[in-house]
Amino acid sequence: MRIEGMTWVVTGGGSGMGRELVLEILRRGGRAAAVDVRADALAETVALAQAAERLSIHVVDITDRDAVEALVPQVERAHGTVDGIINNAGIIQPFVPVADLSYPDIERVLDVNLMGTIHMVKAFLPVLVTRPEGYVANVSSMGGFFPFPGQSMYGASKAAVKLLTEGLYAELIDTNVGVSVIMPGAVNTGITQNSGVAAPATPGDASRMPMTSAPRAAQIMLDGIERNRLYIFVGKDARLMNVAIRVAPTRAIRFIQKQMKSMLSTSADV
Repeated sequence: MRIEGMTWVVTGGGSGMGRELVLEILRRGGRAAAVDVRADALAETVALAQAAERLSIHVVDITDRDAVEALVPQVERAHGTVDGIINNAGIIQPFVPVADLSYPDIERVLDVNLMGTIHMVKAFLPVLVTRPEGYVANVSSMGGFFPFPGQSMYGASKAAVKLLTEGLYAELIDTNVGVSVIMPGAVNTGITQNSGVAAPATPGDASRMPMTSAPRAAQIMLDGIERNRLYIFVGKDARLMNVAIRVAPTRAIRFIQKQMKSMLSTSADV
């Protein structure tokens, strides 16, 4: 589905990949409704935007179902219609094993990553199916198909987003609504800081892992949407891990466990 001339709602539009998605949509001639829980972050996005007349900002907590349902008419008033949503907002968990993870931290990750996505889909889908073309793009993660010790609950939330999106694709395959599940690898977005999580020390091998810049990630994501791809992998690491987990799953999991082990022990000492 083309970006130009269409209205796109982007969650997490105040920082990281969400901000870059908003800016890239505007560059491609689209209209953007940037959604974020932080008004100051959205103001920074506006300051960076070209063609700000095609941009609206909305301070909304996506874990609040009523607030998300009220967002639909807000976007329609601002832009006249809605053509697509990109559910990008997400947070990670503290870098600890599940046994040491508090229930409030578990609930927070599930509320934002999974329930926030569900709220958006449920609120906007009735509008999208009435459009000549509509689109739902949900951002999962490399962690949604490949387990990372110390981020197991985050991975579970993103795996649920992946399967939810695949189910939506099957349910909407005979409609005018396209569906993509986006699986970024390591992207330089500041998600650790934005999640309020302390970053563990990074071992030498992990520090050399390639990272995709947030602007480049946004370009890849929108290119995939314009090509109507169900699966959009962002970064060489995501593509590599997708192959590894299919070809040699046990060996791949043991490899990543060794890479993450020192990070977990360091985090526990902080």
